[in-house]
Amino acid sequence: MSLLRRLPADVRKALPTEPGERVLTFAASGEGYMVATDLALYLADGSRLPYETIDKAAWDEEGVRVLTTDGVVHRAEVTDPRRMPETVRERVNATIVVNKHVQLPGRGGVRLVARRSPGGDVKEWTLVFDEGLDPNDPGVRAQAEQALEGVRRSMGV
Repeated sequence: MSLLRRLPADVRKALPTEPGERVLTFAASGEGYMVATDLALYLADGSRLPYETIDKAAWDEEGVRVLTTDGVVHRAEVTDPRRMPETVRERVNATIVVNKHVQLPGRGGVRLVARRSPGGDVKEWTLVFDEGLDPNDPGVRAQAEQALEGVRRSMGV
């Protein structure tokens, strides 16, 4: 029996999935169900988090804390995550094309991450600055942008 058939019908019908999007696994959440598809993580509160926008997902005994690349934190209570942690980890990792740390002049560096949607082309680059560096400092930002251009050229991405 497929996972799709075990997922309650009302939950399955309410998911705003894209054509061809497939359910991989699901878990009961405090507010309903958390569903992992091949393209995104759906939280019980109705949030749809495409895997290429997830920076980190941390699981503990209460549930999951998801940090997206725009800095927003989502929290969901999950008592029995089933295969959700492994599925989300695998799907997020599959979106990463490049993950390279570059030391900037002075102290610290920046992690340059290129992501793509599952099966798609590179959508965006994320610059993750080391602690202590101000990403709003024009000089630091210029150094990071220069490092990014060098990585893009050398990797052809």
